Amino acid sequence: MGDLKSPTLIYLKGLLFVLLGLFASGILLAKVGDWQIALLLGLAIWSFCRAYYFVFYVIQHYVDPGYKFAGLGSFVGYIWSRSRASKRLDGPN
Repeated sequence: MGDLKSPTLIYLKGLLFVLLGLFASGILLAKVGDWQIALLLGLAIWSFCRAYYFVFYVIQHYVDPGYKFAGLGSFVGYIWSRSRASKRLDGPN
């Protein structure tokens, strides 16, 4: 399957992600019914969104503009390779 290129379908995909998140969160909150859980859930979602932004925007635009990430696995591989390269440069201690 190729890359999604239609702007309409891309927006639809984004909307479906939002609806799925709202649906799942709503069901979870309906089952638990606690405002503290709702706040913690909101904080967790916000934190993961910021982490995702960090991985795919901040690193790419401010830390290493030459690297293009293909997904979270790509980011883990990038961090792993940088870590191993810096250990080789440091040499044995």
